[in-house]
Amino acid sequence: MTITGYGIVSRAAGEPARLEEMLIEPPGPGEVLVRVQASGVCHTDLHYKLGKIDDKFPYLLGHEGAGIVEAVGEGVTEPSVGDYVILAWRAPCGYCRFCAIGKLNLCSASLNAQPRMFAKEDGVPLNPALGIGTFCTHTVVAARQAVPAPRACPPEQACLIGCGVMTGVGACLYTAGVRQGSSVAVYGCGGIGSSVIMGAKLARAGTIIGVDIAGNKLTWAKEFGATHTVNATETDPVEAIKEITGGNGVDFSFEAVGAPQTLSQALWSRDLAGVCTLIGVPDPTMTLDMPMLQFFGLGGSLRVSWYGDCLPSRDFPLLANWYLSGELDLDRMVTRVIKLEDTEAAFEAMERGETLRSVIRLP
Repeated sequence: MTITGYGIVSRAAGEPARLEEMLIEPPGPGEVLVRVQASGVCHTDLHYKLGKIDDKFPYLLGHEGAGIVEAVGEGVTEPSVGDYVILAWRAPCGYCRFCAIGKLNLCSASLNAQPRMFAKEDGVPLNPALGIGTFCTHTVVAARQAVPAPRACPPEQACLIGCGVMTGVGACLYTAGVRQGSSVAVYGCGGIGSSVIMGAKLARAGTIIGVDIAGNKLTWAKEFGATHTVNATETDPVEAIKEITGGNGVDFSFEAVGAPQTLSQALWSRDLAGVCTLIGVPDPTMTLDMPMLQFFGLGGSLRVSWYGDCLPSRDFPLLANWYLSGELDLDRMVTRVIKLEDTEAAFEAMERGETLRSVIRLP
């Protein structure tokens, strides 16, 4: 039966998102209904609200979520009603040309539920951000998007595994393949960049350099495991990184901002044959001018990390257990715990650079 819930809805680009009552249909075949317990407020949700992703308004915002399965659709054998799950915005189909060759992280037909959430006031279907929509009391997702997780991992921490933390840690461990004892530079030390730093620490990198223009973010970088920090307002970060690394540059650089200037700096911060990984999402208007001979002469590679090249069914429980063993500091990642109606204020705090993550906690 259709139930009533509440969600944060963005109706038009640039306008404040608001709390709305919504109708949630029961899950269809291959789908599950999840009662959301917590959701992280990610920068991608702000992009949706500002109309920088596309213009398929109204959006049900949110894509970092954890909660309890309350109903399952026809044919669903896992997860089960009552399971504690972390939601994934990508779920491999198992059949596309990439899944068929074992590259499930590149699935070209990632699973999503059919439209099941509607605004109560006008009956308009709500477009869930990244296919899941988690700033709400309940959401319907494809069954494979609901990944069972250890119950000992609290919802406030578990939800962050669903996007930001997984993206950063995965970019380090899977996309770039950071080696033990290697050197790493991370441009942008917000939520994603701090997660890259944690990933580099997990990989046992020898030198981890955090680069940012905000003093509080450089402090966070140190707390998460950076061995050095560089304030890019005070010095040329490329030169500073080379000085730290004996004039060579780093083996691995990461761009977690999504801007041409920082991507260029990340590229030229590398040692010979070094790997640069782009994680930050650029604005659609951005372009990169590159001296091709210099790029060729330095060698190595420029990679793009989508969702940290993760496999949620494998990696979400892994990261949750790393948190429980003390190897992944998700407690420090939670800057504020807020109510659903405080989401707009959380976006404002994010834009001011005050938070790593505000986390919505639902009763």
